[in-house]
Amino acid sequence: GTPGREGKGVGGGRDRSGPGQHRCLSSLPPPPGTWSSQVSRLCYRDLYRLSITDPDRFWGSAATDRLRWVKPFHRVQDCELSSGRISWFLGGKLNVSVNCLDVHVETHPDRVALIWERDEPGTEVKVTYRELLETTCRLANTLKDHGIQKGDRVAIYMPVSPLAVAAMLACTRIGAVHTVVFAGFSSDALAGRIQDAHCKAVITCNQAVRGGRVLDLKPTVDAALTSCPTVRHVFVSQRTEKPVVMGPLDVPLEESAVCPAEPLDSEDLLFLLYTSGSTGKPKGIVHTQAGYLLYSSLTHQFVFDHQDGDVFGCVADVGWITGHSYVVYGPLCNGATTVLFESTPVYPNPGRYWETVQRLGITQFYGAPTALRLLQKYDDHWVKTYDRSTLRTLGSETGGICIAPRPADEGSPILPAMAMRPFFGIQPVLMGEKGQPVPGNSVGGALCISQPWPGMARSIYGDHQRFVDAYFKPFPGCYFSGDGAFRSEDGFYQITGRMDDVINVSGHRLGTAEIEDALDAHPAVPEAAVVGIPHDIKGEVPFAFVVLKDDLGGDTHSMVEQLRHLVTTKIAKYAVPEHFLVVRRLPKTRSGKIMRRILRKVAMETTADLGDVSTLDDPSVVMEIIEAHELYRKQTKLQEKK
Repeated sequence: GTPGREGKGVGGGRDRSGPGQHRCLSSLPPPPGTWSSQVSRLCYRDLYRLSITDPDRFWGSAATDRLRWVKPFHRVQDCELSSGRISWFLGGKLNVSVNCLDVHVETHPDRVALIWERDEPGTEVKVTYRELLETTCRLANTLKDHGIQKGDRVAIYMPVSPLAVAAMLACTRIGAVHTVVFAGFSSDALAGRIQDAHCKAVITCNQAVRGGRVLDLKPTVDAALTSCPTVRHVFVSQRTEKPVVMGPLDVPLEESAVCPAEPLDSEDLLFLLYTSGSTGKPKGIVHTQAGYLLYSSLTHQFVFDHQDGDVFGCVADVGWITGHSYVVYGPLCNGATTVLFESTPVYPNPGRYWETVQRLGITQFYGAPTALRLLQKYDDHWVKTYDRSTLRTLGSETGGICIAPRPADEGSPILPAMAMRPFFGIQPVLMGEKGQPVPGNSVGGALCISQPWPGMARSIYGDHQRFVDAYFKPFPGCYFSGDGAFRSEDGFYQITGRMDDVINVSGHRLGTAEIEDALDAHPAVPEAAVVGIPHDIKGEVPFAFVVLKDDLGGDTHSMVEQLRHLVTTKIAKYAVPEHFLVVRRLPKTRSGKIMRRILRKVAMETTADLGDVSTLDDPSVVMEIIEAHELYRKQTKLQEKK
């Protein structure tokens, strides 16, 4: 992502402004094309400095030049981080689907928007911008005809496919708010998200196909809806030939191909995306229209150096924020060709990614660290067999890029395992334990961002106080990322890991409390504690310490199997703990708080240094747990030998 080459305006040189759209900044309004001329004239360092010292001018000109507005905004931002008040591009109205589809259909309707890399290699399907607009309008009309209006929430429970993208864009077209739920989630997890968002409709498929296997989706939706009274309609499409038994709520998908776009306020809700919180209850992160779209578009272009003619290959699922930002909204806003990857990294063999790169001519490949760790197990010939000469950039996943090696000035180094450089408008600060900024280099601390930026989440749906408490209370006046970081001698940033009780299993963010709640739901489990431990392939895995009722006798094996099934049912298969250790009691402080730090050290076999245990109610519990773990390890090794 080197910033705009000489003479190349951002967004492929396209000027999307209409008449009277430049009275936009609370400071000096920039003349037309200000953004493009700044980008072609200034190096990364100067652009970054401008974005920090005069953010209104930087973001105002970017929004004016890069997005098509129905009504221009009159103020760039109104933000106050300590109370979690975040508003950008006030007074402006636009439509996200118009910016992602119509503007490109006007200039290059037959450009490929999506390459659907289906499960079976060699069966890819290409969808042009014109076709995607038509499908989106058909779906939008179906939604409108069934009473879905601006502000209504719609759950999308679908595999990676052009129809899933069209479903997202159809919601944006009519002003409905989508919440995409990963198609691997159980009916309980789906129901929890539908209930929290008060969804009025669900869009789904009969089945999903992944890694050579067929998974039923519609029955999962049917099971979820037994406890979701707000849902009036379920819109059903066909991914496979298998017919669906249609119930009273079910509607097949088909409609007319023209649908006018609803003008939406910059800060109207665009989507909710549920993530596991550290309190157990999933939290619906709120993103709004203009700021999110602008930030996705800018990061997609600059971090990946996107140019016309590229084939952008982000292999994330659309159910995750990475899929929202870098499979759908960022690339489509930039008029890019974006790949939808339905399969797995090892189907039909571990060369799948690179065979896909060769066949589709992918120029940027963006994958999950988990997938890359998984592929490290296999021989290099799976990579070297295929022609990868089209590739210019390799990236590893995040959802709204804030710190990355690119953009940077030409010839700047990229250091392995480091996030390195803040993106435009991002001002990182490292905070010490007492809440003070840590100055200088070669230092570590809690990673915070001291200035607002347009791509920020706006709230937690229905619980703004929880949003403020999680992100703005820990370090007043700053946004707290939840990560620890190190700033190197050269001033580059390296993320050192999560500072809370959220673990990352194969790219899935999981609150340990959510797994604990699932385990505690078993009548034989009075309490459980879950910690994350490192894993060579998955990054992290959950390790569960479970207390069982005394009257259960000795059959812990069948009990553990029941608990595995329970977690699969309540959350998903990937959330099932890798290890279960049955213990008599858990280490607690006098106030009753479980000391997970000690459990983590036991699980990771680093009990030589337990740190301060003076606050424990009964320190003898630690030895009990260490001995139980020792026995568990021996039994595990014996089973492995067998």
